[in-house]
Amino acid sequence: METALVTGGSRGIGAAVCRRLAAEGCRVIVNYHTHKEDAEKLAEEIGGLAVQADVADRAACENLFEQAGNVDILVNNAGVAQQKLFTDITEEEWNRLFAVDVSGVFHCCQLALPYMIHVKRGSIINISSMWGQTGGSCEVHYSAAKAAVIGLTKALAKELGPSHIRVNCIAPGVIDTEMNAMHGPQVLQELAEDTPLERLGAPEDIAAAAAFLAGKDASFITGQVLSVNGGFVI
Repeated sequence: METALVTGGSRGIGAAVCRRLAAEGCRVIVNYHTHKEDAEKLAEEIGGLAVQADVADRAACENLFEQAGNVDILVNNAGVAQQKLFTDITEEEWNRLFAVDVSGVFHCCQLALPYMIHVKRGSIINISSMWGQTGGSCEVHYSAAKAAVIGLTKALAKELGPSHIRVNCIAPGVIDTEMNAMHGPQVLQELAEDTPLERLGAPEDIAAAAAFLAGKDASFITGQVLSVNGGFVI
């Protein structure tokens, strides 16, 4: 049985990925930062293990991997977002967003790799955003961080290819999650209308993409960015 670690796995996209990978037969580690009750309930539901860690904290990540054990599939989903004029972003807000969205990916990839390199197999899936591909107004720091995740993915895939470790990225569009609920019903309706498939994405759409990239059918796919956005960005 393969072990999958999903960061930010307690809710939204992360929870959907946890459920899907468990359904595919994986032992799933549900990482969470603050939503303990949600994570433990989900872990009980899927027969997994909930482990607390702020991925921005290296020591916390080290503890996370000690509890998880050897990881075959790593899904770097944990992230924070913020809408704000660029001129109003504080240095603290900029640093925190990069600490979670970029450094969190760095920490977890580094900690997963000793085992993956030893066994010469493994799959790393990083969750970026369509705004990391195109940039989003009033989300400069978020767009920059998610663009960094794409660059990390492509470079790491080349470096780890000889070890038969695949590294891919998913760039979601507008997904119907609690994080995006901050936009309000009217804006979400407008975003759905602006999407060629005329709907918002569901967390399960991203989970299906993650399961594909983690599985054998994607064994010759690495260094790629899979856009799951309903045609919003082409």
